[in-house]
Amino acid sequence: MFEIPVTRHFSQIPRYQEILRVLVQHGFGSMMNLLPINRKWLQRLRPFPTTAPQTLPVHFRQALEELGPTFVKLGQVLSTRPDILPPTYITELARLQDAVPPVPWEAIHAVLRSELPISLEQIFTSIEQTPLASASLGQVHAATLTNGKEIVIKIQRPHIRAAIDTDLDILQDVAHYTQQYTTLGKTYSVEEIAADFAVTLLAELNYLREGRNADLFRENFRAQAGIYIPHIYWEYTTQRVLVMERLRGIKVNDISALKATGHDCTQIANHSAYFIIKEVLEDGFFHADPHPGNLIVLADGSLGVMDFGMVGHLSQRDRTDLIRIYTTAVRMDANGIVDELVHIGAAPPDVKRHALVRDVTRALHNYKGLPLQEISVADALETIQHLVFEHHLRLPSNLWLLGKSLAMMEGVGRQLEPDFDIFAFSKPYVGKLIRQTVLPNRHQVEKLLHQTLIWGDILDEVPRAVLLLLSRLEKNEPIPLALTNQNLSVLDTLVTRLSLSLIIAGMTIGLAFVISTLGETGVWFQAIFIPLFVVTLALGAWVMISIIRK
Repeated sequence: MFEIPVTRHFSQIPRYQEILRVLVQHGFGSMMNLLPINRKWLQRLRPFPTTAPQTLPVHFRQALEELGPTFVKLGQVLSTRPDILPPTYITELARLQDAVPPVPWEAIHAVLRSELPISLEQIFTSIEQTPLASASLGQVHAATLTNGKEIVIKIQRPHIRAAIDTDLDILQDVAHYTQQYTTLGKTYSVEEIAADFAVTLLAELNYLREGRNADLFRENFRAQAGIYIPHIYWEYTTQRVLVMERLRGIKVNDISALKATGHDCTQIANHSAYFIIKEVLEDGFFHADPHPGNLIVLADGSLGVMDFGMVGHLSQRDRTDLIRIYTTAVRMDANGIVDELVHIGAAPPDVKRHALVRDVTRALHNYKGLPLQEISVADALETIQHLVFEHHLRLPSNLWLLGKSLAMMEGVGRQLEPDFDIFAFSKPYVGKLIRQTVLPNRHQVEKLLHQTLIWGDILDEVPRAVLLLLSRLEKNEPIPLALTNQNLSVLDTLVTRLSLSLIIAGMTIGLAFVISTLGETGVWFQAIFIPLFVVTLALGAWVMISIIRK
């Protein structure tokens, strides 16, 4: 019927047929040209009549939803890759629906029984058979423990792992073929995308990981009033079952109910803003799916946060890079933004810099003169998506997750308080991080001193190494290099200049650190150190000119 040589098992052929049927019927038959599939078989698959270009993004989303959990999750991942898909597709994939009809209670009950070490009657006094929520990977049931505590049980769908394994095998096979035989596959490294997606999806199937994520959030926000993370019951939690404290309250976007019960919507908006700012700027570990369904307002006005299956990580380097890009954008410096994109590896070596600077300048011009409260994170994200797609930029996926998370939380904040300004709220926290980034701390000073000592040892060894080399030459001993008098003269000059350059560099860095830490109170010290700094720079310039002339 069709020939795909990379198929691992004949049992996967029906699933291949189903995937191809759905894609072709939704108007994506042209995608099959990438694969060695029998064209006569494809012709028997009648596409939907409405496949105009403007409707293709909608059909793509519908096809992914029809193909099931693996492809829904794939769509969610692709929605963070504007370097691959056009903005219209990215926007449409944000509407992906993960809600599906629930599995019958008997099948879910069997999973629960098989996962827990003792009988259910010894753990629960009651379990509601109708789920509170049903998603593609699992469903959530309310229950009560024998000690009277109200909890929720997240139970994985039966046989979901086998179905996902089959889909992942197919995706990896197709990615391998596409990368090996097509320019498109090589350009976007589709094998790497498929491998990363497999790791992400399999991790989401492990509820132990989700429980650990919840514990880490709970620890990070333990001392913060206004934010509440539910408790995990580890004695009943496994890879396929997650038992956690039940939170009762009002959905964060149910504004009329919040006002009717006397809640302060502005205060709740501040709680939501503080949650995203702290997790990003301080912790570097953030909730990647903070939609209103995962946020609940408790009776005391605290913001309850749920569902920790999707999280993102930001290293200290990532946060520093973000601050640099942010401050450059505030200065409306298009060239500076492009420099930062090159610095973080987002712009390829062959990027058309002039065109990129031009488009960044136009994008910045749209925001020129606007107060920050009138700038929407979602609008800015859409602008960035267009730039990324047009210029083949590759921003790290964790930054896209962060952008989507910020846009969601901004939407929540503005539902609660129409004049909500996340930029104004975050200003003191951003300023604190900028000071930490720019001003030297004890660790940075110790690192500088350590590097200075290392270079001191190297410089101390250079004369002995040169003397040893000269000694071997005098004794006519064999050496790996045949040096002439001219070579030795050049070597001596290079060593001298290297030593002088290192000394000047060390003085320059040291003086810069000292001056930056003096502040306004160190006026007399600045009068001493700034001239020294200028003299050191002049010496450095003299050395560089000397090297260039030689």
